[in-house]
Amino acid sequence: MAYRVELKRVYAPVEASDGCRVLVDRLWPRGKQRSSLALTEWYRDAAPSSELRRCFHQQEIGQARFFERYRQELAERSDQLIPLMRYAREGTLTLLTASRRIDTSHLPVLKERLLAALAEEDAMDHEPSSPPCWAHNLDKKPI
Repeated sequence: MAYRVELKRVYAPVEASDGCRVLVDRLWPRGKQRSSLALTEWYRDAAPSSELRRCFHQQEIGQARFFERYRQELAERSDQLIPLMRYAREGTLTLLTASRRIDTSHLPVLKERLLAALAEEDAMDHEPSSPPCWAHNLDKKPI
């Protein structure tokens, strides 16, 4: 199944096509009132850890290392993606950040991992789940 996951800055205008709007940052964006963002949720758990974010912003690590370590964090706590997966299954999911440049933020990595997790879960759903289903499939001719 194809899922639509969009990436946006919180400072971009709200659009009807945004679907579920989820802010995925540890810190609240400066100068923004909650009502102006039309958020479905502020979900901090899928954002990079405070330590990793600090290392990147203080330029102790480069972008490639930041992405690598963030992928590791997401792999270690894959259950943190479940709420985002639910939103993606409902329709368009727009992930929001206050970062100036989306392409160097954590959002592309999060989107990549989220889509991979959805694909993995969808692949598991193609297997018959009970013995009667297995028996029914044995009667069918292979394609």
